[in-house]
Amino acid sequence: MSAGTTTAPAVEAVGLHKRFGEIRAVDGIDLSLPPGRIYGLLGPNGSGKTTLFELVTGSNLPSEGRVLVDGRDIHKVRYRERDRLAIHYHQSYQVRAFRRTVPSFLLERAGRERPLVHLFDEPQFALQDGYIGFMLDFFARLRRGGHVVFLCVHPNEPWHLDILREACESFLFVRRGQVAPFGDYASLVADPDVRAYLGALAPAH
Repeated sequence: MSAGTTTAPAVEAVGLHKRFGEIRAVDGIDLSLPPGRIYGLLGPNGSGKTTLFELVTGSNLPSEGRVLVDGRDIHKVRYRERDRLAIHYHQSYQVRAFRRTVPSFLLERAGRERPLVHLFDEPQFALQDGYIGFMLDFFARLRRGGHVVFLCVHPNEPWHLDILREACESFLFVRRGQVAPFGDYASLVADPDVRAYLGALAPAH
């Protein structure tokens, strides 16, 4: 990148909160993520990972704050076009339906035909027939195309960490509705909170 050149963020979260009664599922997240990267996302059950994904794709409304994808407020985009900006794949690879709060014709067009952001929520990695290699190649192709990939994994086997280390360039650790960013795998697994979460899977120092 030449001097003076900037790359607009692909995803921005600004003062993002989501409350369910007294529960703070997402608690004041601010993020600015560039395009063309793969982010590993992990954290304890109930920490707010899936809620964060739902807010990024616009399938859940924030209590406060906003999410911008490709410069557009995802919650102001027509429901059927939000997956042209960000798409959330659950374990079954089904896409989450959008909650409709205002008539779609009053909302903005997405301005894209294909999603910029791909959020994989604890995908099932089969160990046979080269499936893991196929998925890693798929993530890499998305990155080369300028897309953003979130790979959410809840590690319970050592090879889950191997996938994160192989696939991801940056990492986000979600805990109690907040996000801690890490620039590489070594700094991620050196963090005391991450090591406590990983338990026996934490790599030796």
